[in-house]
Amino acid sequence: MTSKERVIEAINLREPDTVPVFITITPQVAEELSKHLGIKEYTIADSPLSQNRISFHELMIKLGNDIVGIGACSPNNEPTREIDKGIFRNEWKVKYRKIGYYMEMIEHPLSHAETAADIENFHFPEPKADGRFTLAKQVAEKYGSKYAICGDLECTVFETSWYLTGMEKFLMDLFMEKEYVFTLMDRVMEYSIGAGLELVRLGSDIIWVGDDMGTQHGMLISPEMWRKHLKGRLKNVIAELKKENPDIKIAYHSCGSYFPIIPELIEIGVDILNALQPRAKDMELARLKGMFGNRASFFGGMDIQDIIPFGTMEEIEKEVKRVIHTAAKGGGYILAGAHNIQPDTSVEKLMKIFEVAKSYGKYPIA
Repeated sequence: MTSKERVIEAINLREPDTVPVFITITPQVAEELSKHLGIKEYTIADSPLSQNRISFHELMIKLGNDIVGIGACSPNNEPTREIDKGIFRNEWKVKYRKIGYYMEMIEHPLSHAETAADIENFHFPEPKADGRFTLAKQVAEKYGSKYAICGDLECTVFETSWYLTGMEKFLMDLFMEKEYVFTLMDRVMEYSIGAGLELVRLGSDIIWVGDDMGTQHGMLISPEMWRKHLKGRLKNVIAELKKENPDIKIAYHSCGSYFPIIPELIEIGVDILNALQPRAKDMELARLKGMFGNRASFFGGMDIQDIIPFGTMEEIEKEVKRVIHTAAKGGGYILAGAHNIQPDTSVEKLMKIFEVAKSYGKYPIA
């Protein structure tokens, strides 16, 4: 099978030849991996919402990924800029500073918002802005015949909204149901629909939506609040994408524990569950496979909090075999970490994951 055929079989709940793999990494890991592989030139996308998911194709295909990510980038007239020493601003007008391994938000453009008028006066990015999908088109044309294409549309409603206001303010104002919060989420939803439709039209096999709704111990907001304010908006996004292409598969990402809303995610059109953080409450892969494996595929699940970065090679092999044995029988599984592989994981350990996946992941699963 080609990688594309392998992924299509798996996400349609059938057994391919081997378990497909789609592992994503951070820029620091990419830099070390490029030295190890001797690949000096590789893609780094200027994408405020999707960078790690849609970069480093050359490196990850070399290792054995079966899926290639594409997404919306900053347009030609609004690239991410360094506006002061070490201070950056993206097209959403969010300011960042590098702190440790990550670019952390330090200023939110709608931190002052109190009324719907404040939102209407804000200049939201245009989904079809010139240059936004230039890289996505190039990547889809280059890889789309042999590899599955995943259009990244994460930060679909909730996260982008609080990026603009700041998390504490957004959560408080959502709880108090201030009018501007709903205008804001609707505008973000409209952007996501516009960007998502472009990714579908470019030939994506999967659209990866999602917002981080979980913590290690439970949901960030109550399931009732999610149902009241976010479920319908996510449903609208999914419906528009599936109207454009009824065969598109929808993957949903959330870090942490989001078990209480999984049945409703499937109800509104989610086909693939991600990230399946194994140390989060109620997110045990075996339980999820048993409960939902006839209605949804699974994508992720490897423990990047402890075993992958800090375990021995033998423990890493055991972890890869664990997730394959638990989730891959009958199809319906894409092997990945519960998040991007972080800088605390060595290149040797990353390569070990692929080695075990390609040897142990052959169907029928042992």
